[in-house]
Amino acid sequence: MSSYLRPTTLSDALHALSEQRSTIIAGGTDFYPARVGKPLDEDVLDVTAIESLRAIEDGGDHYVIGATTTWTDLIREDLPDWFRAMKLAAKEVGGVQIQNAGTIVGNVCNASPAADGAPGLLALDASVVLASLSGERIIPITEFVLGNRRTARKPDEIVVGLRIPKCREDAKSTFLKLGARKYLVISIVMVSAVIEVSAEGMVDRCRVAVGSCSEVATRLQDLETELCGMPADDRLAGLVTTDHLAPLSPIGDVRGSADYRRDAALTLVRRAIDELTG
Repeated sequence: MSSYLRPTTLSDALHALSEQRSTIIAGGTDFYPARVGKPLDEDVLDVTAIESLRAIEDGGDHYVIGATTTWTDLIREDLPDWFRAMKLAAKEVGGVQIQNAGTIVGNVCNASPAADGAPGLLALDASVVLASLSGERIIPITEFVLGNRRTARKPDEIVVGLRIPKCREDAKSTFLKLGARKYLVISIVMVSAVIEVSAEGMVDRCRVAVGSCSEVATRLQDLETELCGMPADDRLAGLVTTDHLAPLSPIGDVRGSADYRRDAALTLVRRAIDELTG
């Protein structure tokens, strides 16, 4: 017979997980829809009663987004401008009801190729904080999400938060999403970009990530390298070419062909760069 546990402290949750391997849920916005019409035949560990996990905290040189922090919490939080990409993504995660219940960490742990939060977190160099009875470890999000529905979380670990290093105060970010409609849609292509510009008007740092075009969201590192040191003006977007999309491996499905996704990715990357520098 399956069990449903809802501990109120992280310590209790970790001890419960060490004694019984369970499916960990927070908002449940991916978990429950996948089980409509089916009996709940697995052990569940619900972490939403652990108050310490629902917070966005300033850690000095970084921010920490707690594991049960919802998309609505993120939208409402007073954060630097470079968080704009994540706030834009948050507003396109389902409807308001989903935003109120769904969590940013849950979106990462679900490891969908079309996870709305993945490109923005990748562009912000986010890391994943995991806890177990053995201690805590922090790994880059690029090493945490391994593939479609696959992560590096060990059976006795709970993801307790996301750690995001601070950008310069004048850094800018954006998020663009292409879908069949504005809301309640699985994305065809997503792009997030973060750019920091020097006092001389040159690109100091650039990070560009694309989602829904590979098994995991992917940084365009060759493009980032090429754009650094260039004038941050309306000519910058024109430097983006199809060659820069080489790391992507889009598939064809009912939402669009692989070629369509690649063409759309090129357009959205150019638009994102232009929005931040044009």
